Amino acid sequence: MAKLTKKQKETAAKVDNNKAYTLSEAAALVKEVTTVNFDASVDLAVRLNVDPRKANQMVRGVVTLPHGTGKDVKVLALVTPDKEAEAKEAGADFVGLDEYLAKIKGGWTDVDVIITMPAVMGKLGPLGRILGPRGLMPNPKTGTVTMDIAKAVSDVKSGKIDFKVDKTGIIHAAVGKSSFTADKLEGNMNELLSTIVKLKPQAAKGVYIKSIFVSSTMSPGIEVDGKSFATN
Repeated sequence: MAKLTKKQKETAAKVDNNKAYTLSEAAALVKEVTTVNFDASVDLAVRLNVDPRKANQMVRGVVTLPHGTGKDVKVLALVTPDKEAEAKEAGADFVGLDEYLAKIKGGWTDVDVIITMPAVMGKLGPLGRILGPRGLMPNPKTGTVTMDIAKAVSDVKSGKIDFKVDKTGIIHAAVGKSSFTADKLEGNMNELLSTIVKLKPQAAKGVYIKSIFVSSTMSPGIEVDGKSFATN
């Protein structure tokens, strides 16, 4: 195991591993313990008391973070010609159809989100092996398959994210950047956690949220007191 540097030791010492911090305290502390020389991503990890292998305990949803993600999200709109102007005006970075389908078939996936129309989904099916593993396959449940292309593009650009519990029962999501104020980080985390609580499956028994940790790139994890979000 690599030895911690003096700076890393000083940073780690600021976090009390025996304490669960309030959301407000954690938002302020994660900024304090972020020491990288770039605008680090701030992430939330929420461990749920669910079994993701069972369909009735899968937790998946979308949330619009009130202060955005701080990331410049690159959006590809796969649309028919009559929807191209709408997609461009809403801020889509790439707009088209057949030429982009060909590029994806060739291995191009240099985007963060793909938005499309129901009529186009049939053409995307064969590309599932490329898009699926990268989390890029559009899905009606996340609002990325729709006829309202303008709204879908605008939502994603303004901070809409989708999240899903992984096979270990944890939801990982970016909730901002270290350059955000503590208030903005707290607001984004609160919005995500409130949404996760609303999505509690009826089949989930006992304490729903087992633990919450916030961290930034290369920072120590900070435990958040989840009592205010606890449901039984």
